[in-house]
Amino acid sequence: MPHYDLAIIGSGSSNSLVTPFWDDKKVAMIDGGVFGGTCLNVGCIPTKMFAYPAGLAAAPREAARLGVDLSLDKVRWNDVRDRIFGRIDSISESGRRYRAEELDNVDLYQHHVKFTGPRTLATDSGAELTADRVVVAAGSRAALPDVPGIGLPQVHTSDTVMRIDGPPEKVVVVGGGYIAAEFAAVFHGFGADVTQVNRSRRLLRGNDGEIAGRFAAAAASRWRLELGYALQAVEDNGDGSVTVVFCNDDGKPLRVSADIVLMATGRVPNTDQLGVDAAGFDLDGDRTLSVDCYLRVLSGGHPLDGVYALGDIANSYQLKHVANREARVVAHNLQHPDRLRPIDYTAVPFAVFSTPQVASVGLTEDAARSQAAAGTDIVTSVQDYGSTAYGWAMEDEEGVVKLVAERSTGRLLGAHIMGHEASILIQPLVQAMATEVPVHSLARGPYWIHPALTEVVENALLALDVDRPDDVPL
Repeated sequence: MPHYDLAIIGSGSSNSLVTPFWDDKKVAMIDGGVFGGTCLNVGCIPTKMFAYPAGLAAAPREAARLGVDLSLDKVRWNDVRDRIFGRIDSISESGRRYRAEELDNVDLYQHHVKFTGPRTLATDSGAELTADRVVVAAGSRAALPDVPGIGLPQVHTSDTVMRIDGPPEKVVVVGGGYIAAEFAAVFHGFGADVTQVNRSRRLLRGNDGEIAGRFAAAAASRWRLELGYALQAVEDNGDGSVTVVFCNDDGKPLRVSADIVLMATGRVPNTDQLGVDAAGFDLDGDRTLSVDCYLRVLSGGHPLDGVYALGDIANSYQLKHVANREARVVAHNLQHPDRLRPIDYTAVPFAVFSTPQVASVGLTEDAARSQAAAGTDIVTSVQDYGSTAYGWAMEDEEGVVKLVAERSTGRLLGAHIMGHEASILIQPLVQAMATEVPVHSLARGPYWIHPALTEVVENALLALDVDRPDDVPL
């Protein structure tokens, strides 16, 4: 049975753990999926590589509002697809080859694996191995509802839908989260007839309620949106198309025909595939691995020295930038067990690359009010893109910035943006929260370029009714 100094399960963010520190040590990397993890192969990167050209394809509709007549000649879906995966697949393969063939100190096991103990593993090929230190970074997978017809070839998840042949004419998107929002915008941008159906009556759960409501209105102005309908079945029509069957709480049916169906109903951590019971690992309520602040896996409530976890299998964020931060912490703690560093989840932002974009960091208004100590006054401001000069240039009627703060301290508690380049506009607010810069200092300390769109952030900060220190610049 081979023994290793370090065994890593997963090849996404955990791939960066193999630093020069391990050059004279033996490392096992184990991944039964496609090398490189979710973000590279089926997540963040390819989806944005589709979202950008889809935005270009939708430009004629936007330009017409401003007196510019453009036309879209053709969407060459297969060319877009092949350009994207020609690049991504080669990166994945070169990473696999580097680990498997070019590093003498690394053994790559391209098999699924299960724990037989805290530091003992068995692959589905029958190989067994042990390690002094273990990192679990096995990620998550798309969740599929258990309904009739779920196995039909027209039914896809985000793992498969980007590789289909030819653009679909009719698409049904099932779900109301960020994956559903992004793919609805992609297919709509490319000219498909899109119907998005969600079981609850709210999109983008976890976002601020006002932003979520505004996004639902924006989505409904672009594609067909049906809320409050639960999926019942997918029926094969026998001509290559399917009918997707839904029902609301009153028993009212909804039947929608489609060429393809995207099931964007969430992702689940892969803990159920790892034999964590045999290892004695604790699980949280969402089935992620329980870890301490140093990202050590817990067993019976106590940390296991040398056993770490990171990424989707160990947190509920399901964000690449979080997994990358965790990987840096784990890398340090593996190499310096006598000087452990904790993970810091202060001001973790996220963005939805739909049309329009949505970005958020910190508390929603409801969460801030419910968590505020007695006597703490919570204030908010809402600033429309259209109230600024650049918003006038765009004739923008949707974009909005909403901020949540503590009146007495001027501390920014949350920031929520919907609109053009929201994922970029939110960054100074993320930095302010991370460095505890009060809102007046952020608004009046630095210069803000006029008439850049960032003025909408500046104006939202100035609109917050917070106590203003005397030493803040005018």
